[in-house]
Amino acid sequence: MSGVNRRGFLTAAALSVPAVGLAASSACAAPPATELGSAVETGADVLAARDWQDVTGRRIGVVTNPTGVLASLEHVVDAMHASGEVDVAAVFGPEHGFRGTSQAGGSEGDYRDPRTGLPVYDAYGADAAKLADMFRKAGVEQVVFDIADVGARFYTYIWTMYTAMQAAHQIGAAFLVLDRPNPIGARVAGPRLDPRFASGVGLLPIVQQHGMTVGELAQLFDREYLPSPLDRLDVIRVEGWRGRSADVGLPWVPPSPNMPTPDTAAVYPGTGLFEGTLLSEGRGTTRPFEIIGAPGIDWRWAEELNAAGLPGLRFRETYFVPTFSKHANETCGGVQVYRNGEIDAIGASVSMIVTARRLYPQVFGWRPDNMIDKLSGSERLRTMVDAGADAHEIVGAWQSDVADFQRQREPYLLYR
Repeated sequence: MSGVNRRGFLTAAALSVPAVGLAASSACAAPPATELGSAVETGADVLAARDWQDVTGRRIGVVTNPTGVLASLEHVVDAMHASGEVDVAAVFGPEHGFRGTSQAGGSEGDYRDPRTGLPVYDAYGADAAKLADMFRKAGVEQVVFDIADVGARFYTYIWTMYTAMQAAHQIGAAFLVLDRPNPIGARVAGPRLDPRFASGVGLLPIVQQHGMTVGELAQLFDREYLPSPLDRLDVIRVEGWRGRSADVGLPWVPPSPNMPTPDTAAVYPGTGLFEGTLLSEGRGTTRPFEIIGAPGIDWRWAEELNAAGLPGLRFRETYFVPTFSKHANETCGGVQVYRNGEIDAIGASVSMIVTARRLYPQVFGWRPDNMIDKLSGSERLRTMVDAGADAHEIVGAWQSDVADFQRQREPYLLYR
């Protein structure tokens, strides 16, 4: 759909598709959860099994995207609407939009959803005051959040949630999180955000890989960062999730256009740092964040990274031509990252950065807007790399951050 105006497309579809009755919406039965091979039930599945009782009797505003699916793969908003039991006032779309049609840094705008006829508001980039106005306009009495996160501080959905919590606080609305497993597990790693570097890719001082679910983060945000706790915050927990495992057997719905597989999510807390460099992070390829490179990079990068023996990772020399974003339509050399065990994604990516800077000083560089500081949470990573520090020294510099955050998050953990 290159070149299509997404808001126009969705709006036009809303005008051309007739209203779908409740019987028609539920006529095509989806496979039960057991057919999809997982004993894990998400918060959305638990809510549906309760016949939606946690969201009846109030006008509901749902903050969600394509990941908000039931085990049947039906979207939770579609199921709520079809049930006739839930008064869904409106849907609020984050980055990439409610139905997920927009690329990085984009959204779908405001429109009426063709399938349900519900109003959809563009929440991406909205501050708390603007989002509170949207909630008031829609008559929202309870905000429901259901988006799958991937466990990295700079993935924007958790900040949409925090902003929605601030907005709910302003209007006195209840807040309900439909929890989902963290797809990369419980590992805590990386530097903590310095509040001076707060931005849309990090609003609060948490570490780069937080190892928490959105429900756990909501409790942390509520108790430690809102002016006062919400009048009502509830989390519907995941059931059947043992040991905070990353391998839960749930169907993978790409949370954003450049997060195509669980392998992408596993490396993203580290390779996402390449967005702050002049190297391509693989946008415009079939394996974004797993393919990294630039014109002028050759086989030596893969050879040195493999020789370093980074746990759980192998690197393949590769050449690619991105179709958009950095180095679009240029031949790039680089590496494809392969995961074959437990990994330290952030530490490995620091090794990749340090090695690339040493091997290719005429190629490697930081984006001139210092986006790397926003992604890493301070100027520390950039200044240490520029000063010639090795990866071990850089990673060691934030171990106290990790220890402090582990202590801070402990009271809010819901799964053991």
